[in-house]
Amino acid sequence: MAQSPRSPQLITRLVDGRICAYDLAAEARGVLTPAVVFEPSPEDDVVDHGVSVGLQRAYYTTLNAAVCVTVVGTEVWRSPFEPQSAQQYGHWPSCALSWDERVVWVYRPDAMAERNRPDQWVALDAATGAVVAQADLQTVGHGGQQLRHPASDQVLLNVGEGQDGSVIYRASLAEGRMDLNCYPWDDRCLIALAPDGHHFMTVHHEQSDMAIHTYPDGEVTFALTVDAFGHDPEEICVEWSGGYLGPDTVVVTLVGETEDEQEWFRHYRVDARTGQVGAEFDARSEHPYDIRPLGDRTWLTTASSGHPIRWSEEAGVDGAG
Repeated sequence: MAQSPRSPQLITRLVDGRICAYDLAAEARGVLTPAVVFEPSPEDDVVDHGVSVGLQRAYYTTLNAAVCVTVVGTEVWRSPFEPQSAQQYGHWPSCALSWDERVVWVYRPDAMAERNRPDQWVALDAATGAVVAQADLQTVGHGGQQLRHPASDQVLLNVGEGQDGSVIYRASLAEGRMDLNCYPWDDRCLIALAPDGHHFMTVHHEQSDMAIHTYPDGEVTFALTVDAFGHDPEEICVEWSGGYLGPDTVVVTLVGETEDEQEWFRHYRVDARTGQVGAEFDARSEHPYDIRPLGDRTWLTTASSGHPIRWSEEAGVDGAG
């Protein structure tokens, strides 16, 4: 039986080397204050991170390990990526905690790390760090974005392979093994999942269009090219940015350059059911990637301090009501 849709109540940001956790259920607007701050182990450079609902544990990846620490700074477990990589650039492991908090999903870009093996997608026991299941991926990725499906135990993984494209996987655990599926494209980048989990949004790797797909099969319900927004596709691109502002509204980002080579960007509302392009959307962001729609008519940007700013359509023009 499908579960009720869930939305993240906690998010994390890395600020001054510390993992800051913010409670979105608090309904606060404006610059958010961390509910808890976690200190990674001193020798670790954190790449990706998450936190448990109880705010007692943080999970993070470095270039060479997945790690769990407590709120008082005690290291609970460390799952090293063997062999240790001497490569300092070009590979960024990611992690995502399952909704039931039993599993930490870890994407390992082992090929770019020169570990002489394919990329790995690994499910770790969140309590111990032990491997529950793992799979070889047919990718040579630099990094991987993981999204938890809001109405099931499935997880989506988008592996970015640089100029070679982007591959999207879907997985869940069944009887101690990974049930792994790969979507039949190498040219679409996963942007976001709908709040109800029925659809997802992608952007073409060459930035020529955006599309909405049904979940889980991936069938395209509509696609919009740059000219649908009133711009010249020879000069303007769809950015790998945006997401679901609400259940039926996505934000799509376009980028271009002025005649004097100054980059500009604009966000647009699009009806996620019909593909109807709506009004331009002012996200109060400083660059095209500084927007994270939350699916509840609010979204995040980033303050100069590194902490997130939460905005709301209902809050007026200052976004902090």
